Amino acid sequence: MQESFGSHYLSDIAVQFQRLKTLADKALAQVTDAELFTMLDPESNSIAIIMKHLAGNMRSRWTEFLTSDGEKPDRNRDGEFEMASGETRAAVLKNWENGWQYLFNAIEPLGENDLARSVLIRGQGHSVIQAINRQLTHYACHVGQIVFIAKHFRSKDWQSLSIPRGKSAEFNATAAPK
Repeated sequence: MQESFGSHYLSDIAVQFQRLKTLADKALAQVTDAELFTMLDPESNSIAIIMKHLAGNMRSRWTEFLTSDGEKPDRNRDGEFEMASGETRAAVLKNWENGWQYLFNAIEPLGENDLARSVLIRGQGHSVIQAINRQLTHYACHVGQIVFIAKHFRSKDWQSLSIPRGKSAEFNATAAPK
């Protein structure tokens, strides 16, 4: 039996979110504690701040995803862009993991019939598909920032997260079906 479009979408979206998390986690593994909290300039965000923002967004958007506004009244979005003195890598990572858990806990029980349901984000109606896609693009933007900053710090010692520079032909030769 062929999988329905809705079921296929839901399984794929979980895979896409997991890919983003994996990319970020692999980039995070390459930075030191000091680099995690370093801003490239006064107007930029450190990796830790980006992680804190994403975790706050995930908690807000995915808690009671189908039944409450995705912008929770207790969310302090502006506070997500500030680091308290003494914050540690362990605390930032715990918050990060909790944020992703909110997301995966909300997506896992969704069924095909939920996709056309309406949810609110900041009082504006979205279909479940629109709300999920909105978050996927938002998180992809920030994961790209995390990867960019981590790569900046590692420079020539960066361990590629995909096909390394100059290795496309080699990869294609080994990946092509025989």
